[in-house]
Amino acid sequence: MEKWLEWARRIQAISQAGLHFSKDVFDRERYEELQQLSSEIIANYSEQSAETVKGTLVAQKGYPTPKLDVRGVVFQDGKLLLVKEKMDNRWSLPGGFCEVGLSASENAVKEIKEESGYDVVPKKLLAVLDSDKHTDKPQMFHYYKIFLQCDIVGGGAQESVETSEIGFFGETELPPLSLRRNTEAQIRLLFEYLRNPEKQSVFD
Repeated sequence: MEKWLEWARRIQAISQAGLHFSKDVFDRERYEELQQLSSEIIANYSEQSAETVKGTLVAQKGYPTPKLDVRGVVFQDGKLLLVKEKMDNRWSLPGGFCEVGLSASENAVKEIKEESGYDVVPKKLLAVLDSDKHTDKPQMFHYYKIFLQCDIVGGGAQESVETSEIGFFGETELPPLSLRRNTEAQIRLLFEYLRNPEKQSVFD
């Protein structure tokens, strides 16, 4: 991870925690100044304006923790289910942020249905990966990515408000990937479970 992003995230975490716990008006002003500094650092090294970044950071409330992203892993005839994201016209495993009130597996079932049209049943936890250790693309927030293998039990390919195409791809025929959502190395890892169903879950 880029050093500037590591510093900016740490400054943001300190400011967010301080704003959550502090009651002193002068301390809060200092934490708000740290938040502004963090947004300026991120904006300086990214394509976003300081105002946009600050708006995103200000919206983060409570004690800062990594965000959880659940991805559904569905194989059919030796190929992996991917959906084409309208946001960047690239392909990803169906999934997204965990929603409050739903378990990880419930989130996977919901996201797969919404983004691909398929009804699935979760079968196995394949991996829990720290996004900072498994991507070359800097992201504003720290994520844990949960990969759950699921079996199709019904439904059919159907586009959604988020996706424009649905397809199954072999390991040697991967389309352009949405790298903020999943990397080629992560996809290769998932195919290892297709070849070796006894492979143990991977973490970190």
